[in-house]
Amino acid sequence: MEIRQLRYFIAVAEELNFNRAAERLHITQPALSRQIQQLEEAIPAVLLERNSKRVTLTDAGKSFYEHGIRILEQLQHAADESRMLSVGQRGNLSVGIFGSAILDLIPQVLHRFSTIYPNVNVSLHPMDKDAQIQALRERRLTIGFNRLVPAEPDIEQERVRTEPLIIAIPATHPLAKRKEVELGDVLDEPLILYPRGVRGSLMVQVRKLYSEYGAVPVVAQEVTDVTTSIALVAAGGGLSIVPNAAKNLRLPGVVYRPLKCRGDSSIELICLYRKGDKSPVLQAFLQTIREFIGETDSQV
Repeated sequence: MEIRQLRYFIAVAEELNFNRAAERLHITQPALSRQIQQLEEAIPAVLLERNSKRVTLTDAGKSFYEHGIRILEQLQHAADESRMLSVGQRGNLSVGIFGSAILDLIPQVLHRFSTIYPNVNVSLHPMDKDAQIQALRERRLTIGFNRLVPAEPDIEQERVRTEPLIIAIPATHPLAKRKEVELGDVLDEPLILYPRGVRGSLMVQVRKLYSEYGAVPVVAQEVTDVTTSIALVAAGGGLSIVPNAAKNLRLPGVVYRPLKCRGDSSIELICLYRKGDKSPVLQAFLQTIREFIGETDSQV
């Protein structure tokens, strides 16, 4: 039995006329008759009663027609599903996120992706960089976003955006009156930073900036996320050097200022995924990221 024969039978069952069914199928009437005969032999069952005046469905034919309609619908659904999966229009996208990146770029990219690919199920998973790498290896994540990620042989890193480091200051601090802050002027100020032990921590980059002045940070408090850091600044607990995206945390009692340094005071946001992963959903998401960055960076 062939799918073609099933389609031919359904056309005859709906037209109840071989000539009209043949015209509808764009084949000759004798060819259609042969295909129906072969179908009946393959089942085997008589599906149609024919005479010189009319064609009618047997009870077996009526049942076969009802099942045939459902089979073709299921086949079409399977074909549509497979096509959408093959081009990234359907599937699952598991995204690892962290701190400051969720305050700016990632929500915008996800919104655009979900608009273009509404049938892809997107899930977000807050994780630090080590957890993201492990989840990628275990295929629990499709892609992750992070900063200062150490190189791994099986993980691809792609730069998404470079942004400046800025300084968060209590609104009552005298430095809050300045339009920008020179790092050399705050070397003795207490800082709220990430722990030193975290791989690729912002603490390492801040220490490098301080070393350009022959100084080390005065650490008032160590925290593991940018929200806590800014909340402590708002409470007057110290200053904090953070990525530019953090300024979207508009807590009362905090102001953000550009930071002037002797060294490189920029930081990269990167996305990471498994090397060699050619899955259509991942490739569609990467393309969305690249297009979004290209458009927004050209407007700066």
